[in-house]
Amino acid sequence: MDAVGAASDMGREALQLTLLLALPMLLTGLIVGVTVSILQAATQVQEQTLSFIPKIIAMLAALYLFMPVLITMLVEYTERAFQAISAISL
Repeated sequence: MDAVGAASDMGREALQLTLLLALPMLLTGLIVGVTVSILQAATQVQEQTLSFIPKIIAMLAALYLFMPVLITMLVEYTERAFQAISAISL
């Protein structure tokens, strides 16, 4: 494989990994945000910090919960990237 193709593949894989790493926190924030918005609409309480603080706490909890899996994915990608870099013949 040529250097340009390898770099392109590594870049594509890096973008996919970034999305996968962010997905648990983003989905958690989305679910908590929608839930709080529904509760705010039902109770007619329109306080901005009421939706912000639960989202932050839930996203930190999701990060804590998924951290071992996320770290494993990141380490595996890094190992593959180093192997791909060393395999490229210039």
